[in-house]
Amino acid sequence: MRFAISVLAAAVLLSACQNAPPPAVRTPAPTPAALQLAASIDAYKSLVAQQIMAANGAYTFSGRLPPMLPAIVVLDLSVGPDGELKSVHVHRSRDSEASAAALAAVRRVPALFPPAGHLMRRHARTFDFSETFLFNEQYRFQLRTLSGPQ
Repeated sequence: MRFAISVLAAAVLLSACQNAPPPAVRTPAPTPAALQLAASIDAYKSLVAQQIMAANGAYTFSGRLPPMLPAIVVLDLSVGPDGELKSVHVHRSRDSEASAAALAAVRRVPALFPPAGHLMRRHARTFDFSETFLFNEQYRFQLRTLSGPQ
């Protein structure tokens, strides 16, 4: 019996001296849209529009646009080289409720927009572009950049 206890104790001591297993190899996380580099201005606007739509699912609609749009809002956006939203303001609108909804939609995006430095003009501090919000009767919107031909 004493021999069995000694063998067991030796086995426990040896197992305690072993190295810990190597850490699991982590696979890189998928690149979010905000980190993608757009090849063109149109591609950049598409990435931004996708982020806005993703952050506003409860406020959007899909499918064909209605024959008469109750509200159309054009926003001017300024984005820094790293994708930080520097400013957003209404460029054109005839409906204050739709304007407020469009501004809120842009501000709901939780992350940076894609880096824009490579699209900026020399010595520019921001990349400036516009996006058009197309509203239906329930004040849900589509973005012109993603709506396609109707």
